[in-house]
Amino acid sequence: MIRHCSKVIRSEIRAGRIAGPTSGLAAGYVQASAVILPAAAAEDFARFCAANPAACPLLYRSEPGQFALPPAGDDIDVRRDLPRYRLHRDGGDTEVTDIADHWRDDLVTFLLGCSFSLEEALISNGLQVRNVWQGKNIPMFRTSSSCTPAGPFGANLVVSMRPFSAGQLDLVRSICARYPLLHGAPVAAGEPAQLGIADLQAPDFGEAVAVREGEVPVFWSCAVTAGDALRGANLDFFATNSPGHMLVTDRLARELENIAAGSEPPWL
Repeated sequence: MIRHCSKVIRSEIRAGRIAGPTSGLAAGYVQASAVILPAAAAEDFARFCAANPAACPLLYRSEPGQFALPPAGDDIDVRRDLPRYRLHRDGGDTEVTDIADHWRDDLVTFLLGCSFSLEEALISNGLQVRNVWQGKNIPMFRTSSSCTPAGPFGANLVVSMRPFSAGQLDLVRSICARYPLLHGAPVAAGEPAQLGIADLQAPDFGEAVAVREGEVPVFWSCAVTAGDALRGANLDFFATNSPGHMLVTDRLARELENIAAGSEPPWL
């Protein structure tokens, strides 16, 4: 894990010197998924988050046009501080490293919890987090499990996967359950077919990691679910972080311990 100050990492991202996935960066700090969409759709998206708090645990909602996010960090500019964005306009997606030229005064930013923020707690308890150890973006998979729709928003759950031995599962669950706003305890462990996943070596997002003999794939709800929900809503414009490329905040993961998902967003 890289223990540089979160502000240093954001400055490196803003300068273009860090452009890859953020798993393993800024140990102990909260990383957040970003969803940026027009204000006209914000209430419906907030209802989608409330209806699906494990997949989309809401940390913060901005005012329209606000790109500085002081509760997450006093120098954050959400237009520039993610390593990579997925920008949707004119019916298609493009990957960019800056959305300042596309900013609009009606855009609202939602910050959602990310399981990358749990990885330091797992590692500090002697567990190997395979994607960090292998230096890869975490594998993420679309599942056959439906989320609860809200207005135009609906999607199947997306999950991230980390392998652990069967004997480590109780420890993994007990650590992660303390952080519901960071996706909390795993939603499943074991046979991927139970979630409609056909091949662990062919993730829908991220990179495959090794699953060794005697290990069990363990699955967490993932905020990439929100991106699929936005695409299904046929919005004219929105942006999210590219999967695995998060906003590194100045808030510590321990501040979110034992706060229930679906409660009042803690950074308002």
